[in-house]
Amino acid sequence: MQMAKDWQDYELIDTGAGEKLERWGDVVLRRPDPQIIWPLAAETGRWKQADGHYHRSSSGGGNWTFRRTLPDRWNISYGPLKFHIRPTSFKHTGLFPEQAVNWSWMMDKIRSAGRPIRVLNLFAYTGGATLASAAAGADVVHVDAAKGMVQWAKENAQLSGLAEAPIRYITDDVFKFVQREQRRGRQYEAIIMDPPSYGRGPNGEMWKLEENLYPFLESCVEIMSDRPLFVLVNSYTTGLSPTVLHNLLHMAIGRKFGGRLDCGEIGLPITQSGLVLPCGIYGRWEND
Repeated sequence: MQMAKDWQDYELIDTGAGEKLERWGDVVLRRPDPQIIWPLAAETGRWKQADGHYHRSSSGGGNWTFRRTLPDRWNISYGPLKFHIRPTSFKHTGLFPEQAVNWSWMMDKIRSAGRPIRVLNLFAYTGGATLASAAAGADVVHVDAAKGMVQWAKENAQLSGLAEAPIRYITDDVFKFVQREQRRGRQYEAIIMDPPSYGRGPNGEMWKLEENLYPFLESCVEIMSDRPLFVLVNSYTTGLSPTVLHNLLHMAIGRKFGGRLDCGEIGLPITQSGLVLPCGIYGRWEND
């Protein structure tokens, strides 16, 4: 397992009974997590005094309650990267901290490449991988179907001192965007994607991972340069194993380019118990 253990501004304090207690800067939040099926050792004062608590509703969705008035948003840092954090109506905060282990990996790959690298970040959310790639010196195209997430990514870039970095922000259905890039003859040395289990594009396009991921990977191969550097796929889809992701990447990319594959889990260390919270899987293809 790859663990994101180098955070200073984020900490997974404790877990249990379907919830996690996290520190985001100086704000402590209590949120549900479906992976946490073990009991809570003790509901200590830190649990009871969390600044914000997301309560899941039995009818779907949920709501936040706050012990104190929080700012509309606040900032945290990971090395040179800075991010706006805010509790959203769907329990998220605008950042998946476990992805820091992938940011560090891709920054090392880009910096050591010794040549210009063009990165395509698909399903790019609020831009963690975009910022990491740009900070390492790459040209980046950032694509997400949600206009609000693209705007959030732009704000994170400005916050990180990357407002003038070579980043193109695109609000579009990623499948259609990749098809257009094929017709334009554009190519990339690195492709990053974080596909959802289900989703819809801005014009109602349906995405279903088990049906669409492999043909999408095949489409992405068509826009990889003759000297590709890496492909990174993240997934939070329940039941999708690292071995399945390995097989998909081998068939779609490895058979054409060779290279090396590394697939596994990513996770976060839990301070209180010393356990690890699994947070999805990753697949990394890299050229030899």
